[in-house]
Amino acid sequence: MLPVGFQLPAAVILLLGGAVACFAGYRFFRIVLTIYGFILGAMIATTMAGAGDTGQLLLYAAIGGLLGALVLNLAYFLGVVLIGAALGSIIASSIWGRLDSDPHVLVVILFAVGGAVAAMVLQRYVIIFATAFGGAWTMLVGGLALLGDRAAQAAASRTDVWVLYPLDPAPEHAWLPFAWVGLGLVGLVAQLAQGRGNGGRAKRKRD
Repeated sequence: MLPVGFQLPAAVILLLGGAVACFAGYRFFRIVLTIYGFILGAMIATTMAGAGDTGQLLLYAAIGGLLGALVLNLAYFLGVVLIGAALGSIIASSIWGRLDSDPHVLVVILFAVGGAVAAMVLQRYVIIFATAFGGAWTMLVGGLALLGDRAAQAAASRTDVWVLYPLDPAPEHAWLPFAWVGLGLVGLVAQLAQGRGNGGRAKRKRD
C-alpha cells in the first residue's frame, strides 16, 4: 500500500503498464515481467510493512519493487509459470466472486497448478492470453482511478492508504466484466496478428 498522495502516479503506471502488456505482452515479455514484478514486489513489501509514514512506505515499496522486478526478469521460465498460476487463481476468484462466495484454498491451488502446467505446455499462447487479459484488467483499474471513479477509489483505498486491489475495483458496475473481456480480446487479436506478421517477415528473409 502506498500513501494516498501517490494514487495518481500509481494509476498512470498501471494504465501504461497494462497497455504494454495487453497489446504487446509477448513481444516485450521481459519488460512486462519487470513492470509486474515491480508492482507485485512493492505490494508485498508494503503490505508486510503495514501502516507507517510516507518515507518508510516508499522505501519498502522501492526495495520490494526492485527485488520483485529483478526476480521475475531473471527467472524467465519462473515468470511464465507464475503468470499461469496467477491466471488460474484469478479465474477461480472471478468465478466464485460472481457467486458471492470465496473459493476454497484447495480450489485456488488446483486452478493455480492447472494454469502453471498449461503455461509450460502452451507457453507462447498462454503468455499472449495472460498478458492480454491481465493487461486489460490493469488498464481498467488504472483508467478508473484516473477518472476518479468513486467505486474504484473505494476498493483501492483502506484507512487513508492506497492499496493495489486489481481483482474487483468496481463490483457494482455491471459493464466492467464485459469491458474487460472486450479489451482483452482486442489485445489477444493484436498480439496474435503481430506473431503472424513476424512469422511472415522471417519467412521472406529466409527465402
